[in-house]
Amino acid sequence: MNLKNCPGTLVKGFTTYSPSCLRSVFYGKKVSHILPYEQPQLSEEVAELFIENRKRISISGVQEKLSMRLEKNQLRLTNKGEQGTYILKPIPRDLKKVDQVPANEHLTMQIAKQVYGINTAENALIFFQNGSPAYITKRFDIKDDGSKLGKEDFATLAGKTKDNAGGRFKYDYSYEELGLLIQKYVLAWRVEIEKYFSLVVFNFLFSNGDAHLKNFSLLESSTADYLLSPAYDLINTKMHIDDTDFALEKGLFADTFKSDSYKKNGHPSKADFIELAKRIGVMESRINKLISPFLERQIRVETLVKHSFLNDANKRGYLLMYNTKRNYLLD
Repeated sequence: MNLKNCPGTLVKGFTTYSPSCLRSVFYGKKVSHILPYEQPQLSEEVAELFIENRKRISISGVQEKLSMRLEKNQLRLTNKGEQGTYILKPIPRDLKKVDQVPANEHLTMQIAKQVYGINTAENALIFFQNGSPAYITKRFDIKDDGSKLGKEDFATLAGKTKDNAGGRFKYDYSYEELGLLIQKYVLAWRVEIEKYFSLVVFNFLFSNGDAHLKNFSLLESSTADYLLSPAYDLINTKMHIDDTDFALEKGLFADTFKSDSYKKNGHPSKADFIELAKRIGVMESRINKLISPFLERQIRVETLVKHSFLNDANKRGYLLMYNTKRNYLLD
């Protein structure tokens, strides 16, 4: 493989991971961007290893996830009884443009972190020996000594389960109600609610229609209270499925409120997000300061898209969707 950009930070001029990526994702160890495995579809022996690994991982979700750990400077699948510190997500099945999914998630996560300063799970692209890409992310709920931090997703906090709310339990809510759960369960909610609000705006702007209750979590802090976890599973879902603006079925609000612009265009505008911010307790003097970065910084977004591992056609499509959503937000 001939790389021209770091498959972690997307910085130009690197044929493997840059030093800053190695520090943030791999503890400063010199890790190769090539996995020590053939793509499972090309090797029965590797496929068996992956099948066994999937049986042991407890991370929920539709997309295939594998548990990995770093041994010296090489990543490998975990064995029975071992604690994984990384999650590997290969190309999934049954979606449009499946080969673009790892690059899409990686790009979206990097834009969140680098352009908007959103706290995200550390991540990178990595490649099987035939060059097939996978997305890898460092687990933020595992301490350096291997012990786990407390973590609660918002389906649990909302009391929603498959048994009591049906198969779509993680979608049966609104972003207003989710924000109010932060007020209820987080001592420092005034600070955390701003991070949450920015993430909701980001998900709209970058067409992440999978921001459901299980994709938001609270994480135990060093002082044993709970704060909003780093963001994870950020991806432009509209590239792969015919998706709506929001994962949560009630949308932004617990009631039927929509701005005049929303009623006219069928999409939320700045006025809707201002209303959401007020309802979930963001200080009025802070609302425009939180929204402004999402109306600006388009050049920085375009640069990362250009440097990403999407193919050229999907780079154009990604930017078109971003600019369309930004225009709605400007209304």
